[in-house]
Amino acid sequence: MPDMENLITDLIAAHRAGTRFEPEIRPLERSEILKIQSAVCDTLGAVTGFKVGAQPDGPPVLAPMMSAYSVKNGGTRKVADRLGIELEVGFELLRELPGDALPDNPQDYFHPCVMLELVDTRLTGPAATDPGYKFADFQLNAGSVKGDSLTTWNGSDFGALEARLTAGNETILDGPCTVPGGSALANLDLLLRHLGSHCGGLQPGQIAITGSLCGLPYFGPGTEIHGSINGIGAVAVTLA
Repeated sequence: MPDMENLITDLIAAHRAGTRFEPEIRPLERSEILKIQSAVCDTLGAVTGFKVGAQPDGPPVLAPMMSAYSVKNGGTRKVADRLGIELEVGFELLRELPGDALPDNPQDYFHPCVMLELVDTRLTGPAATDPGYKFADFQLNAGSVKGDSLTTWNGSDFGALEARLTAGNETILDGPCTVPGGSALANLDLLLRHLGSHCGGLQPGQIAITGSLCGLPYFGPGTEIHGSINGIGAVAVTLA
């Protein structure tokens, strides 16, 4: 049976070297997955935020996003072969929350922002598509790009949106789209109710992202990515 400590060690090494490895796989308990995430996170350094994804039959998947992988809006990210891109609604936490759930006045605690999630795996073989190992591998998060923020937000939800995403000359999304589950605030609340102190918990200055508006397309080096969400703003990154 694969040893969890070896998996942690190999994940850390893959993060540091920008490589992938093929572990032996076995069923992973949620408690093990969160311990793996925490151990890797503790080694890699500061957290810039968290991602969340609802599940139909249990608690959500969630994972930290590491500051080491953050890219400034309009900046450049080196890519070995390809990188997944997701356009998402994010929420930047402005001050400490009063509890472990979304407050009734979210506009006093958050600014919505346009986000690109960068997606990649540290795994190969069967583990790369195994739900438990993907979850342990930060649910494939490989960084983020924070775009414009809506500083005049009134606390209203984001569900059905108009958005655009282009990759070079290719249009990935241009028009109506929907936040996964139909409610960005519901996804934010889901994260807050299950995150607790995991990897430090959501702290002021960090961002929660709420799910892809465009699926998960992949692109290679030399691609200029531009995204926008009507009513919030724009974001961009170049893959090199």
